[in-house]
Amino acid sequence: MAKPKKTPRPKAQTPKGFRDYFGAEVTHRAEMLSKIAAVYQRYGFDALESSAVETVEALGKFLPDVDRPNEGVFAWQEDAEGDKPGDWLALRYDLTAPLARVYAQHRNDLPMPYRRYAMGPVWRNEKPGPGRFRQFYQCDADTVGAPSVAADAEICAMLADCLEEVGIARGDYVVRVNNRKVLNGVLEMVGLNKEYPADNNLRGTVEAAYSQVMNQALNRAINADDVLRTIDKFDKVGIQGVFELLTSGRKDQSGAFIDGVGLPENDARLVLNFLTAKGSSNADTIANLRKAVAGSEIGNVGVDELELISDLLAAGGYGPDRVEIDPSVVRGLGYYTGPVFEAELTFEIKDEKGRARNFGSVAGGGRYDDLVKRFTGQEVPATGVSIGVDRLLAALAAKGRLAGEATGPVVVTVMDRDRMADYQAMVAELRQAGIRAEVYLGNPKNFGNQMKYADKRQSPVVVIEGGDEQDRGVVQIKDMVLGAQMAQDASHDEWKERKNQYEVARGDLVQAVRDILDRTS
Repeated sequence: MAKPKKTPRPKAQTPKGFRDYFGAEVTHRAEMLSKIAAVYQRYGFDALESSAVETVEALGKFLPDVDRPNEGVFAWQEDAEGDKPGDWLALRYDLTAPLARVYAQHRNDLPMPYRRYAMGPVWRNEKPGPGRFRQFYQCDADTVGAPSVAADAEICAMLADCLEEVGIARGDYVVRVNNRKVLNGVLEMVGLNKEYPADNNLRGTVEAAYSQVMNQALNRAINADDVLRTIDKFDKVGIQGVFELLTSGRKDQSGAFIDGVGLPENDARLVLNFLTAKGSSNADTIANLRKAVAGSEIGNVGVDELELISDLLAAGGYGPDRVEIDPSVVRGLGYYTGPVFEAELTFEIKDEKGRARNFGSVAGGGRYDDLVKRFTGQEVPATGVSIGVDRLLAALAAKGRLAGEATGPVVVTVMDRDRMADYQAMVAELRQAGIRAEVYLGNPKNFGNQMKYADKRQSPVVVIEGGDEQDRGVVQIKDMVLGAQMAQDASHDEWKERKNQYEVARGDLVQAVRDILDRTS
């Protein structure tokens, strides 16, 4: 009789596109989110923790392909109930779609406007790559029900405050602001404003004027989305590269030819006039934009809104050194209908090949006035921002604003397992004094293993009390930080003069530990 096959052991590895976070990484994230939450609350925003799971119907128009509901998100279908098929459910793709559902569901109980912030993981079923994971954190703040661009200006000011609060110095960042209505005005001037049927693949329905401008020009077979995507490459390919991509095409760095959008050169220059409208001040930029969209009503409305935003920010002390009007900002999501903004870090870092490059964007957002309409049939204005948590943490690390390894707990060693109550009493005293501490709970037989454990835990202090110390009413204090420093650079004479282990009275335990922690913090 053949032996039954053993069940193979599962592989101990994280799924592709996911990662585990340990110690300092988790602590740093929590500390940063706490600082950002404090700014959000200072601005009057309330916390919201919505469900991590939504119906695909609620997320529907935000998915890459609504005909395949599990494409782009992690989705599953519930079991059928009788003749009724089970609902399709999915892990949330972002924090904005759940907000629209929450507001539509609870609008009678919520204030108008509703100001909320949300922080947490989101999941995207996309191909992972270097630095690109299927689960990541977002940190959002949104105002729902405020039609005035004063709400957009407030979001920009709050974003600047958040960056400074977490440790990005003024001068190392800029919040760049544009307006999709100005972009629409440019597209209108080049003739991309024919009637355009609703597209279920767009992420949200957009206002009527925007829908007109985003049309495919039937007589020229040029899509406005292609023009917008080309404009969005301005920072990468420059003004000449954009011109070539708007017209007949260009060769990329590999030598491959990229087809152009097909705009006539005169129309392409109108777009370039818009892209190069940025002046030496916000006032200059706004004046240049007025010239660039002089023939478009919607474009002029957009410029008026940018001017109001600039004036409101200036009144609050947020000048162009912190927030600037920049025509090159093009947010990729189709549902933006008005002002759009990005927070860009302006300092340089080294890439994997040692080349200097700007760090880039860590946050973005804008106005999306028709998001809730999907649920209610009524237009509800909204604006908000999303901070990329992992990218901002990477930026803080690049600037040296994060501590290296997290400081571990004080470790009380066990010299006599029959005296565990005495050791627990020491730990209790330390904890009551607000000091992180623990008793060694492994096998105490080998004292060397206890010291190795304390070292691996990055413990700043080890407390030792054997029978002799107990009889004399003292404890041994071992300064692990000083010991590590001496091991690196201390001479033999310094070893004699600077002792990293010494006795203190048992009653002075807490103060002795605190003195070391204060010195090393």
